[in-house]
Amino acid sequence: MQIVHTDLDNTLIYSYKHEIGGPKTCVEIYQGREISFMTETSHRLLGQLCSKPGVLVVPTTTRTLEQYQRIDLGIGVPEYALVCNGGVLLHQGKEDPVWYQESLALIADAQSELQRAEQWKSNEPEKSVAMLKAHLNLSLVEVFCNGIKVYVLPKKLNKGSAVRRFRKRVAAETVYAAGDSAFDVPMIQVADIGMAPKELLEQYELPQTGNFKEKTENKIQNEEKKIFSDQMLAYLLECLS
Repeated sequence: MQIVHTDLDNTLIYSYKHEIGGPKTCVEIYQGREISFMTETSHRLLGQLCSKPGVLVVPTTTRTLEQYQRIDLGIGVPEYALVCNGGVLLHQGKEDPVWYQESLALIADAQSELQRAEQWKSNEPEKSVAMLKAHLNLSLVEVFCNGIKVYVLPKKLNKGSAVRRFRKRVAAETVYAAGDSAFDVPMIQVADIGMAPKELLEQYELPQTGNFKEKTENKIQNEEKKIFSDQMLAYLLECLS
C-alpha cells in the first residue's frame, strides 16, 4: 500500500484570497460564499491519483472536523482522513473512537499547559507568541503563529506522530507527504518522500534534493512560480505509475 498524506489549505486547495490563475473549481462553500478552490488541473490529477490501485490518499489537516466537512474535493468521501492535526481519524467519514482515545492519552501530560495558555491572550499575534513561549512548558506544547492566528498544540500530537501511527495501522509500504507550513514539517520529516515549497525546506533546514522533475528518496521542493498542488500531484502520478 502506497500512502499519500496531503495537507489541504495552500497545499491542495486555496482560499479565494490566493490567486491561482486559470480555470478553477470551487471545493468549499461557507455561509453561502465560495471560499476555497482547486485548479482544474489539480482537480483532474487528484481524481487520477485516487483511482490508482494500491494508492491511498489521506487528507491530513489541522482543520476541525466541522471545517473539514465543508470541503468537497470531487472524489467522494475519502476512505481515511486525519483532522485536528492528526488527533482525529476518520474512516469513511466517521470518527474512529480507538484512535481518538489513543490521541487523548498522548496529550494527557499537556492538558495543564493548554489550560494555562488561555490566560495569555493579546490582540497582537507576535506579542501573544512571546508571552506564551515565556510562560508555558515548551517541552510539552508548541506555539505557532500562522498569520493572525496563534496556536498552542501538544508536542506529542502532531502530523508526524499521526503519520507514524497510521503507517503502522495500514502497514504502508511507502509514505509520501506534502505540506506548506510549520504544521506539516513533522510529517514531511517522517515520510519516505516529503514535498514542500522551497521556503519551508529552507526555514526548517530540511534537506533539499532537487525539484519535482527528479525522483529522489528525500525531501523535494517545488519549482518556483508554479502552483504547488499541480506540481505535487503530477509528481506523485509519475512516481506511482
